[in-house]
Amino acid sequence: MKTIKCMMDHLYWADGRILDALEESETKNKDLLKLVRHVAVAERVWLSRLQGKGSVQYSLWEEAEDLTAIRTMFEENAEQYRVYIERLEESELDEMIDYANQSGVPFRTSVRDILSQVLLHGQYHRGQINRALRIESAEPVQVDYITFARL
Repeated sequence: MKTIKCMMDHLYWADGRILDALEESETKNKDLLKLVRHVAVAERVWLSRLQGKGSVQYSLWEEAEDLTAIRTMFEENAEQYRVYIERLEESELDEMIDYANQSGVPFRTSVRDILSQVLLHGQYHRGQINRALRIESAEPVQVDYITFARL
Protein backbone atom coordinates (compact mmCIF):
# COMPACT_ATOMS: atom_id res chain seq x y z
CA MET A 1 0.00 0.00 0.00
CA LYS A 2 2.85 2.37 0.76
CA THR A 3 4.13 2.06 -2.81
CA ILE A 4 0.69 2.50 -4.32
CA LYS A 5 0.02 5.59 -2.19
CA CYS A 6 3.35 7.09 -3.22
CA MET A 7 2.76 6.32 -6.89
CA MET A 8 -0.70 7.89 -6.70
CA ASP A 9 0.85 11.01 -5.14
CA HIS A 10 3.20 11.08 -8.13
CA LEU A 11 0.21 10.83 -10.47
CA TYR A 12 -1.51 13.85 -8.88
CA TRP A 13 1.75 15.82 -9.04
CA ALA A 14 2.46 14.84 -12.66
CA ASP A 15 -1.10 15.65 -13.77
CA GLY A 16 -0.73 19.13 -12.29
CA ARG A 17 2.67 19.68 -13.89
CA ILE A 18 1.48 18.66 -17.34
CA LEU A 19 -1.52 20.98 -17.05
CA ASP A 20 0.77 23.83 -16.00
CA ALA A 21 3.00 23.19 -19.02
CA LEU A 22 0.02 23.17 -21.35
CA GLU A 23 -1.24 26.46 -19.89
CA GLU A 24 2.20 28.05 -20.21
CA SER A 25 2.47 26.91 -23.82
CA GLU A 26 -0.89 28.57 -24.60
CA THR A 27 -1.47 25.77 -27.10
CA LYS A 28 -4.62 25.75 -29.17
CA ASN A 29 -3.82 22.27 -30.52
CA LYS A 30 -7.18 20.47 -30.37
CA ASP A 31 -5.56 17.02 -30.48
CA LEU A 32 -3.33 17.86 -27.53
CA LEU A 33 -6.27 19.17 -25.48
CA LYS A 34 -8.26 16.08 -26.42
CA LEU A 35 -5.40 13.87 -25.22
CA VAL A 36 -5.04 15.54 -21.80
CA ARG A 37 -8.82 15.39 -21.37
CA HIS A 38 -8.64 11.67 -22.22
CA VAL A 39 -6.21 11.13 -19.33
CA ALA A 40 -8.54 12.88 -16.89
CA VAL A 41 -11.61 10.99 -18.09
CA ALA A 42 -9.80 7.64 -18.04
CA GLU A 43 -8.83 8.23 -14.40
CA ARG A 44 -12.49 8.92 -13.66
CA VAL A 45 -13.67 5.84 -15.57
CA TRP A 46 -11.38 3.53 -13.57
CA LEU A 47 -12.38 5.19 -10.30
CA SER A 48 -16.06 4.62 -11.11
CA ARG A 49 -15.33 0.96 -11.74
CA LEU A 50 -13.41 0.65 -8.47
CA GLN A 51 -16.40 2.21 -6.70
CA GLY A 52 -18.74 -0.35 -8.27
CA LYS A 53 -20.39 2.20 -10.54
CA GLY A 54 -20.83 2.10 -14.29
CA SER A 55 -18.69 4.17 -16.61
CA VAL A 56 -20.65 4.26 -19.88
CA GLN A 57 -21.63 7.87 -19.25
CA TYR A 58 -18.03 8.95 -19.85
CA SER A 59 -16.75 9.61 -23.34
CA LEU A 60 -13.02 8.96 -23.48
CA TRP A 61 -12.22 10.86 -26.68
CA GLU A 62 -14.32 14.04 -26.73
CA GLU A 63 -13.01 17.37 -27.90
CA ALA A 64 -11.85 19.74 -25.16
CA GLU A 65 -12.33 23.48 -25.36
CA ASP A 66 -10.20 24.70 -22.48
CA LEU A 67 -7.96 23.48 -19.69
CA THR A 68 -10.06 24.88 -16.83
CA ALA A 69 -12.64 22.09 -16.95
CA ILE A 70 -9.88 19.50 -17.37
CA ARG A 71 -8.01 20.85 -14.35
CA THR A 72 -11.21 20.66 -12.31
CA MET A 73 -11.68 17.04 -13.37
CA PHE A 74 -8.09 16.16 -12.38
CA GLU A 75 -8.57 17.85 -8.99
CA GLU A 76 -11.84 16.00 -8.36
CA ASN A 77 -10.22 12.74 -9.44
CA ALA A 78 -7.32 13.27 -7.04
CA GLU A 79 -9.66 14.02 -4.15
CA GLN A 80 -11.80 10.94 -4.82
CA TYR A 81 -8.80 8.65 -5.36
CA ARG A 82 -7.29 9.85 -2.06
CA VAL A 83 -10.50 8.94 -0.25
CA TYR A 84 -10.65 5.56 -1.99
CA ILE A 85 -6.97 4.74 -1.31
CA GLU A 86 -7.18 5.79 2.35
CA ARG A 87 -10.02 3.34 2.93
CA LEU A 88 -8.31 0.55 0.98
CA GLU A 89 -6.69 -2.24 2.96
CA GLU A 90 -3.66 -4.18 1.70
CA SER A 91 -5.77 -7.34 1.66
CA GLU A 92 -8.24 -5.73 -0.74
CA LEU A 93 -5.67 -5.16 -3.50
CA ASP A 94 -6.23 -8.64 -4.88
CA GLU A 95 -10.03 -8.45 -4.79
CA MET A 96 -11.58 -8.80 -8.21
CA ILE A 97 -13.74 -6.06 -9.70
CA ASP A 98 -16.41 -6.91 -12.26
CA TYR A 99 -17.07 -4.15 -14.78
CA ALA A 100 -17.85 -3.51 -18.43
CA ASN A 101 -15.60 -1.47 -20.67
CA GLN A 102 -16.90 1.51 -22.65
CA SER A 103 -18.13 -0.88 -25.37
CA GLY A 104 -20.07 -2.98 -22.84
CA VAL A 105 -17.68 -5.95 -22.85
CA PRO A 106 -17.50 -7.51 -19.37
CA PHE A 107 -14.17 -7.92 -17.57
CA ARG A 108 -12.91 -8.97 -14.16
CA THR A 109 -9.69 -7.37 -12.90
CA SER A 110 -7.97 -7.01 -9.53
CA VAL A 111 -7.90 -3.69 -7.69
CA ARG A 112 -4.08 -3.85 -7.84
CA ASP A 113 -4.07 -4.20 -11.63
CA ILE A 114 -6.64 -1.44 -12.08
CA LEU A 115 -4.57 0.97 -9.98
CA SER A 116 -1.46 -0.04 -11.93
CA GLN A 117 -3.33 0.68 -15.17
CA VAL A 118 -4.31 4.15 -13.95
CA LEU A 119 -0.71 4.93 -13.00
CA LEU A 120 0.88 3.64 -16.19
CA HIS A 121 -1.77 4.93 -18.60
CA GLY A 122 -1.33 8.51 -17.38
CA GLN A 123 2.44 8.38 -17.60
CA TYR A 124 2.27 7.00 -21.15
CA HIS A 125 0.08 9.86 -22.32
CA ARG A 126 2.04 12.51 -20.41
CA GLY A 127 5.03 11.40 -22.50
CA GLN A 128 3.00 11.91 -25.66
CA ILE A 129 1.90 15.34 -24.47
CA ASN A 130 5.49 16.35 -23.71
CA ARG A 131 6.58 15.22 -27.17
CA ALA A 132 3.80 17.28 -28.77
CA LEU A 133 4.82 20.30 -26.70
CA ARG A 134 8.39 19.97 -27.97
CA ILE A 135 7.15 19.75 -31.57
CA GLU A 136 5.23 22.99 -30.97
CA SER A 137 8.50 24.54 -29.71
CA ALA A 138 7.17 24.68 -26.17
CA GLU A 139 9.10 23.46 -23.18
CA PRO A 140 8.22 19.91 -22.08
CA VAL A 141 7.88 19.41 -18.33
CA GLN A 142 9.73 16.92 -16.17
CA VAL A 143 7.24 14.34 -14.86
CA ASP A 144 9.60 11.44 -14.11
CA TYR A 145 8.96 9.65 -10.84
CA ILE A 146 12.52 10.25 -9.63
CA THR A 147 12.00 14.00 -9.94
CA PHE A 148 8.94 13.70 -7.73
CA ALA A 149 10.78 11.44 -5.26
CA ARG A 150 13.57 14.00 -4.85
CA LEU A 151 11.18 16.71 -3.66
